[in-house]
Amino acid sequence: MKRTDITFEETEIRLVSVNTLIVGSGAAALAAAVNLHDLGQEDLAIVTERWGGGTSNNAGSDKQTYYKLSLAGDAADSPLQMAEDLFNGGSMHGDIALCEAQNSARAFLNLVNLGVPFPHDSHGGFVGYRTDHDQRGRATSAGPRTSQMMFTALAAAIGKRGLEVFDSCQVISLLTEPEGASVRVIGALALDLAASETGTSPYVLFNAPNIILGTGGPGGIYEASVYPESQIGSTGLALEAGAVAQNLTESQFGLASISFRWNLSGSYQQVIPRYFSTDADGGDEHEFLNAFFPNPGRLATAIFLKGYEWPFDPRKVRDHGSSLIDLLVYRERVMKGRRVFLDYRRNPTGPAGSGEFTLDVLAPEAKEYLERSGSVQETPIDRLRKMNPPAIQLYLDNAIDLAEEPLEIAVCAQHNNGGLRGDVWWESNVRHLFPVGEVNGTHGVRRPGGSALNAGQVGALRAAQYISRRYAGEPPAGEAFLTSAGPKLSELLSVARRFTGPAGDDPLEVKTTAREIRQRMSRVGAHIRNPDGIDQSVEDAWRLCDDLRERLRVESTADLPSAFRNLDLGLTHAVYLEAIAEYLARGGRSRGSFLVLDRAGELPCEGLEDVWRFLVEEEGSFVDGHILEVQLDQGGRARREWVDIRPVPREDPWFEQVWEAWRNDDVIR
Repeated sequence: MKRTDITFEETEIRLVSVNTLIVGSGAAALAAAVNLHDLGQEDLAIVTERWGGGTSNNAGSDKQTYYKLSLAGDAADSPLQMAEDLFNGGSMHGDIALCEAQNSARAFLNLVNLGVPFPHDSHGGFVGYRTDHDQRGRATSAGPRTSQMMFTALAAAIGKRGLEVFDSCQVISLLTEPEGASVRVIGALALDLAASETGTSPYVLFNAPNIILGTGGPGGIYEASVYPESQIGSTGLALEAGAVAQNLTESQFGLASISFRWNLSGSYQQVIPRYFSTDADGGDEHEFLNAFFPNPGRLATAIFLKGYEWPFDPRKVRDHGSSLIDLLVYRERVMKGRRVFLDYRRNPTGPAGSGEFTLDVLAPEAKEYLERSGSVQETPIDRLRKMNPPAIQLYLDNAIDLAEEPLEIAVCAQHNNGGLRGDVWWESNVRHLFPVGEVNGTHGVRRPGGSALNAGQVGALRAAQYISRRYAGEPPAGEAFLTSAGPKLSELLSVARRFTGPAGDDPLEVKTTAREIRQRMSRVGAHIRNPDGIDQSVEDAWRLCDDLRERLRVESTADLPSAFRNLDLGLTHAVYLEAIAEYLARGGRSRGSFLVLDRAGELPCEGLEDVWRFLVEEEGSFVDGHILEVQLDQGGRARREWVDIRPVPREDPWFEQVWEAWRNDDVIR
């Protein structure tokens, strides 16, 4: 790594030259750094806005799941079977699914060796359980904060290896140059977030022929969100650089607490808490679910099933399914303007006149689960205390006592199953750019719970393998780099000067525009989608993007990070809405974790207004058989293309042939 100070257009800039720049400090980004170093590539650096500030270190659930190949017991499993299960979730390329499955055990055991305390039995078997969209019991967990433990172990590995970290440094643009018919990434421009305190120039320019982008999902574009507030995302950086995105229609939404952002899945639901709503001031308490369930047994079983059917799923709305609860929570909060709570102090009462709630009214599956878990106590909090004490302690650590107070909830954006396109080595169409983790859109429509953690670790490994083997050269000389990067650098500095320049007659403010972006996405791009008005929302989103560049103003250079972050969020939400509009224009119906309102559809249950009519997407339809890709053209507008889904490769590998290819260095290609 080389460092020097340069002056460009009368602006002082720190120039850092390094082979590979890793953007982000989540579990995927850090795994990429550790794998790269272990594979012999020592010329690398990590740049992050805040060390440990993303989703990996700040999110979880009752027992946060890691989905992997079965490694215990007598259940039949294989990488091909796991790949088929991932692929069958919909809109996932089969070769990517096979990579995630084939490398699952290696990635998981690497975490074990780094010290993540995944439980195993006395014979060393990493036993599993069933998670959402999974029937094989491949899931495991290290507790409510599994991904935080992953971050901690990987961060310790970074420290032991002495890898360079540029903390408090926000990347605001990826720099590219033409390469044949495509483009390649050549570096990045960042802002030093501490520069205002030191009185130095904020600009840090990275001359990096390889960039691994591990900045997570776009949590900053939603108002109702369980993403950590520090998890903003930076998908717009790659979109502006020309990266192809895929499956942007597919995000995951679910019930979460809102005063402290946390997923309410697993045992939080399996102990069967009481749901109620109030008016804005906390009065007029009402158990609103009772009007839509025929008896206490159906209601309590639906609440129980919400544990491992946690993501909202339109297929589980009808017939008093578990996702009817999400719809009714949304109806109560958004349509009726009421507050909604979970109460662990009391059992649900059930519909009037239907009898008192007991565990005997549960479906056999639910009752047996609670009995085998020893969780048959009188109240939800006592059942939770038996089943999962850390789940209670988690809230106590955040000044919320579930034994003494109800928990305010909403249906929140939780994970982006779409994102940037990558090949089987996680390389983007922008050459030398490797999106890993949630920012890479490998996850399809219905991913098994916890598979995203596996995908992030596998993608980090694959990117590191490719870079260390094929892209391990020295970065170009500073002069050559500046010749290529100069035009874009000049443009960025001009934008920055405009942001801090005279306000003009009608300036835009950061807080106002960020609020507009989040409200628009939660209104038209979340789990309830209405074809009426989507085109107008797209138009409004692009108008805001144009306005941001011209009219956004901040008081000083210290506020530039917020201004550029708004540019990123604005572009991201416009492209996401483009994808949603295209899906609806193709006749796409409800699927995954969103419901499309349809006047010609069916009502989920009696008592609901006609507006809730919908139809579930049919197997074999056009949108079911294709993946939607979106890319910005040279004019900055979205080009939309539907591509065929690649099947899972069905090879019959012969050892001697694989060994020959390995000896001839013809595997990593």
